[in-house]
Amino acid sequence: MARLVVVPATPVERIDDPRIAEFVGLRDADLRRRRESPGGDLAGIFIAEGDIVVERALRAGYTLRSLLVDGARTQPLPDSVPEGVPVFAAAPEVVLKITGMAMHRGCIASFDRRPVPSLNDVLADATRVVVLENLTNPTNLGVIARSAVALGADALVLDPSCCDPLYRRASRVAMGEVFALPYAWAPRFPDGLDPLTAAGFELLALTPAAEAESIDEVTFGPDDRVALVLGAEGPGLRPETLAHIDRPVRIPLHGRVDSLNVAAAAAIACYVLGRGRPI
Repeated sequence: MARLVVVPATPVERIDDPRIAEFVGLRDADLRRRRESPGGDLAGIFIAEGDIVVERALRAGYTLRSLLVDGARTQPLPDSVPEGVPVFAAAPEVVLKITGMAMHRGCIASFDRRPVPSLNDVLADATRVVVLENLTNPTNLGVIARSAVALGADALVLDPSCCDPLYRRASRVAMGEVFALPYAWAPRFPDGLDPLTAAGFELLALTPAAEAESIDEVTFGPDDRVALVLGAEGPGLRPETLAHIDRPVRIPLHGRVDSLNVAAAAAIACYVLGRGRPI
C-alpha cells in the first residue's frame, strides 16, 4: 500500500534550513552548475522532480537521500519510496522560493549519484547507440533520451561539452526514462568517436545536406552495430566530426522547412534504426 505523507512530521518553515540545503538554488543556473560539477560541494547528488521521475530513479537503483513535498500534500508517496527516508514538508513560501511556483510537481527528491561506467563498458553489449556532441540544452537531451529508450537504443554517449543527463530538467522532460538508459562520457570529438569505430559501430549523422542519403533508404540488421551521431540545435556537428562519419543521412522535408528540432529528428532516426529489433 502507498504511504500517506504525514505533513507536520518534519516541517520546514525557512529557506535557510540546513536540512533542505540540497534543494535550494534550483532556479539559479550558475549555482546549479557549481553544485553539480565535479568537485562541487554537492557534486555527489542529483535532484529529481515529480512522482513518476522519482519512481523511475528508484527502479533504476539510485539511492534516495531525502524528499521535499508541499506541506499541503495529502496524496500518497510513491510505493517504492523506502521506509526511513527523510521527508520534509515545506511551507508554501519555502516551496515558492525553491521552485518559483506555489506548488511543485508532487515532490522533489535528492539522490546519490553512482559511478558512470566507462565508454567501453557501455558499448560492450550495445548495438544501437545515440551519440551527442555539444548538446547543452537539457530539454532536448531529455526528449532524446526518452525517444532513445522507447525506440530501442541501448545507450547514450556524450562528449565533454554536453549537459548532464541527470540534470533535473533533463530527467523531468524524459519522464525519468533517462535513468533506464546507460550512458558514458567520451573524449572530445572527433577523437572520441574512435572507440565506437574500434568496437565495430558504423557512424551515421543527420544532416540537411541535399546530397546525403535519405533516411528512408537506411536498413540494418538487428545485430548490426550502429551509432547515430547528433549535434547541437542550430550549428549541428562540427566539420571535424562530420569528416569522421561513415554515412551522412537526411530526413526528407516538405515545404520550405530546412531542418527539424534535434530532438524531433533524433526520434525519427531512432525509429528507423530500431525497425526489426525485438520489442
